[in-house]
Amino acid sequence: MTAKITIIGSGLIGRSWAIVFSRGGYNVCLYDVETAQLETGLNAIKKQLVELEQVNLLKGQEAETVFSRVSSSINLSKALEGAIHVQECVPENLSLKKKVFAELDANAPPNAVLASSTSSTPCSKFTEELKGRSRCIVAHPVNPPYLVPLVELVPAPWTDKSVLDQTKELLDKVGQVPIVLNKEINGFVQPRLQYALIGEAFRLVEDGVLSPEDVDKAVAHGLAGRWSFMGVFQTCDLNAPGGIIDYCNRYLNDPICRVLEEQDNNRKFSVDTVKKIDEAMRKKYKVEDIPVRSAWRDKRLMAYAQHQAEDEKIDRSFF
Repeated sequence: MTAKITIIGSGLIGRSWAIVFSRGGYNVCLYDVETAQLETGLNAIKKQLVELEQVNLLKGQEAETVFSRVSSSINLSKALEGAIHVQECVPENLSLKKKVFAELDANAPPNAVLASSTSSTPCSKFTEELKGRSRCIVAHPVNPPYLVPLVELVPAPWTDKSVLDQTKELLDKVGQVPIVLNKEINGFVQPRLQYALIGEAFRLVEDGVLSPEDVDKAVAHGLAGRWSFMGVFQTCDLNAPGGIIDYCNRYLNDPICRVLEEQDNNRKFSVDTVKKIDEAMRKKYKVEDIPVRSAWRDKRLMAYAQHQAEDEKIDRSFF
C-alpha cells in the first residue's frame, strides 16, 4: 500500500508540495477549509503537472498518473487518516500556526511527522505546549519546490532525532535536497544568505554606486553562474591553487574583512531608495504584469531543472 502525505493548505506552497510528493510516488491528500479553494488548487496542480510532463520533469511518468495520487478533503480527520507525514502550509501567522498544530497534534496518527513550511518562525514558537511536540519540525522549501529542490530542516530543541531522520529520508526519496540546521536561528539559512546579498544590493543603489538594473546584471550574469552548481565555499576552493586555506590566506583579511567592515548592516534603507528600485522594475513591466513575469520565471526554472538533470550525467563521468 502506498504511503500517504497530508498537505494542510491548498495555496501556492501547498499545491507545490502536493506536486513534489505525488511525483515522488506518494498518495497526497490536500486539506483546506473551503471547497472552492481546494478546487482551485487541484486545477492548478493538474495544469502544472501537464507542463512538467512536457519538459520531462515527472521522472518518466504521465501527468494523469501523478495527478491520480492527489485527493482533497475539507474534513480534517479524514484528511489526516493514515498519514505518515503532514506538511503545514498556512499563512505566516503565529496564532494561526499554534491553532493548526494543536489540531494536528490532536488528530494526526501518533507516528506521523508534523512539519511546517514556515519561512521564518522557529518551530519552538508554536509547538512548545503540544503533547506531541517531539514529532514537530520545520521543513522550509524554496519556491517552487518542484523546480528548486532545497529544503531547510530545522528541528526544535525537543524534536526527536528519529523525526529529523525520517523527514530527511522522505525528502531524499522524493528528489528534494534537504539541509539540516543544527539549531534554530532567526530567518533560517536560505533567507539569511539572501538577506546578506539583498542588503549589499540596496547599499550599492542607495550610495550611488550602481543602478538597480546593473545590480541585477552583476548577480544574474556573474555570481549566479558559478553559485548555481558549486555554492560559495567550493567556488572559493577552486579559486586558489591550494584550495580554501590558500584562498583565505590570500583574500580573507584583505579585501574580504576590510570590505565587510565598510558594510553597515544596521542601516535602515530610505523610502527614496525603495522608490528608485521600484522605478527600475516598472520600466521592465507593470505591476499588473507580475503574474506573467512569474510564469516566465517558472519556465526558466523548468529549463534550469532540465539542465541540472543533464548535469548529473556530467557529474557521474567525473566522480
